[in-house]
Amino acid sequence: MKILGVIPARFASSRFPGKPLADLLGKSMVHRVYLQCKKSKFLTEIVVATDHQKIYDHVIGFGGNAVITSEQHPSGTDRCREAMELHSNQFDFVVNIQGDEPFIDPQQIDLLCRSLDATTELATLIQKIITMEQLLSPGEAKVVLNNKLEAMYFSRSPIPFVQKINQKDWLDHTQFYRHVGLYAYRNDILKKITQLPVSTLEKAESLEQLRWIENGFKIKTVETDSEEGLCIDTPEDLLRAIDHLRKLKDH
Repeated sequence: MKILGVIPARFASSRFPGKPLADLLGKSMVHRVYLQCKKSKFLTEIVVATDHQKIYDHVIGFGGNAVITSEQHPSGTDRCREAMELHSNQFDFVVNIQGDEPFIDPQQIDLLCRSLDATTELATLIQKIITMEQLLSPGEAKVVLNNKLEAMYFSRSPIPFVQKINQKDWLDHTQFYRHVGLYAYRNDILKKITQLPVSTLEKAESLEQLRWIENGFKIKTVETDSEEGLCIDTPEDLLRAIDHLRKLKDH
């Protein structure tokens, strides 16, 4: 099975323009993401999909693979499709790896890749929610599953609602799951989902995976117990990441 790992790296960002090139103790953020992906045992190839020449030149400069994609893509999923189509090789699956997680665990990538087979349309990672802060945060997408461990729904609200139990005690009575933003798409499915119009539920929750569910596509979920990595959305996040790096023996 051939799997293409794609790291979408958009230059424009309202909160942190040019963040893929942000320096983390001598290496850019996109370089650190790339190095973590190289540790995966299942990715056949890795490519950075960017909309900016400066990022492209930087990736090529450190010896990585990169492609220039459209500035008009509304999501990383659309950028992954173009990267797949620009590649000279054919792949069975594409894995979308967040370009702002410089400490992404390669074992999480491999866990997702191991779950893939010919019947898989889409796959993603989930994790048990263990704190009320996670459960109640609208920044955390929660997910409910069917008995085949396929996602039935994603929401920024706590789901399911636990009837007749005080909310502060919900975690003692029901297992909740949060979504971990790592996707795998079968090549033909990736082409189909990027042609779908924005859906009603997607607009309401601002979660693109709801578009796929609304249109009948199946999302396999795989549970991970790896510690959550640091996601860099702002310059303040970058400072926290640098502090984290300094504490590591090998950085």
